[in-house]
Amino acid sequence: MDLDAFTELLTPRGQRALAEAGELTGKDPVAAATTLRKTYDAALTSAALTQAGLRERAKAKFGADAERMYFTPHGLEQSTRAEVAEHRARRLVALHHAGSPEATQAPRVVDACCGIGGDLLALARAGCTVTAVDTDPLTVAVARANVEAFGLGDAVTVTVGDAAEVEPEAYDVLFADPARRTSRGRTFDPMAYSPPWPVVLDLAGRARLACLKVAPGIPYEFIPEDAEAEWVSYKGEVKEAALWIGQGVGSRTPTPDGQTQGTDAQSQGAQGPGEEVRGPGRRATLLPGGHTLTATGVQAPAGPAGRYVYEPDGAAIRAHLVGEVTEMVNGRLLDPMIAYITGDAPIDTPWASRYEIEEVMPFSLKRLRTALRERQIGNVTIKKRGSAVDIERLRSDLRLNGKNSAVIILTRIADKPSVLICDTTPPA
Repeated sequence: MDLDAFTELLTPRGQRALAEAGELTGKDPVAAATTLRKTYDAALTSAALTQAGLRERAKAKFGADAERMYFTPHGLEQSTRAEVAEHRARRLVALHHAGSPEATQAPRVVDACCGIGGDLLALARAGCTVTAVDTDPLTVAVARANVEAFGLGDAVTVTVGDAAEVEPEAYDVLFADPARRTSRGRTFDPMAYSPPWPVVLDLAGRARLACLKVAPGIPYEFIPEDAEAEWVSYKGEVKEAALWIGQGVGSRTPTPDGQTQGTDAQSQGAQGPGEEVRGPGRRATLLPGGHTLTATGVQAPAGPAGRYVYEPDGAAIRAHLVGEVTEMVNGRLLDPMIAYITGDAPIDTPWASRYEIEEVMPFSLKRLRTALRERQIGNVTIKKRGSAVDIERLRSDLRLNGKNSAVIILTRIADKPSVLICDTTPPA
């Protein structure tokens, strides 16, 4: 889909084609194209069918809003889930007011890499005035169409422009979501972002307050020392990391969910299992509940397996807050370097899944297969951390047959390959 085809899609004729394409979603693609070609030319037919397909896919991220939005394939892939964008927008407004207590108006935000506009919609709905730029004319046209679709034109301006030429000093907040795709596909190297990481950091360093959206797996050495790094998970899946830099970050301010967020400055250098996370603050957030966890500096002890094993949420693991979760459940680590927690009491927490341990044994395929057969286990959920075992190969080699289910956890205990067989019965 090129710019001309998308522009035609916004005309009354294009809207009719899009509506008809929507009714054909899920049908045989050849038959759908043949049907539309009876009325519309090839370019409009292709654009309408592409857009209808993208809207269907986008429902997972944008819910009912997807039916009114416009997308590009890459734009949809990089778009933030609506609930995550809304959380970030609310927090941005709260931090703005914390850093500028005299401010009475919502912040003026410059979105330096706006993409198809999912984030700027959340910002505008939170009351922000947004100036947005993107280098690609088609992407800008899509973002403008999304702004108009929700009647937010008075609060948002979108133009074609280079993020490197943005002047963050002229705004209250800089928001940047650099593109993480190259001609070879998705990239995990911040230096290959567009704009590159040094440009993004230069913009952030000149802003009063900056929020940088990055991939959850960003290498820790790329996190600035003056940034608070927040990992956000939605229904147990880590969706993004956001780096907060500038006024208000680390202060005691109300969170968007009414809780109090405290400074993490006193906990610099606190670590969970694995590599050190630099910087003054580490935060994990769970959505949709809005639970927030920050570093306290607690060090998790290690010890023998108890009655239960706890698997921390991925956001807590990424933020190296496993010690804090361990303290919550009055537990200990099975291995000092692996994020599995064990404990003797069934403590409920949104920060970890809990399984009751039936047996702990050194890893041996023959012994594991025997143990599962004795329990008549025919279905297993296999989890692993700190294990080199191929899960699908193991599933095949176990040759399961039975009416019961179990959770199998492959890990190391005292640096030895081990396996835990756990009950799948939900907690009472």
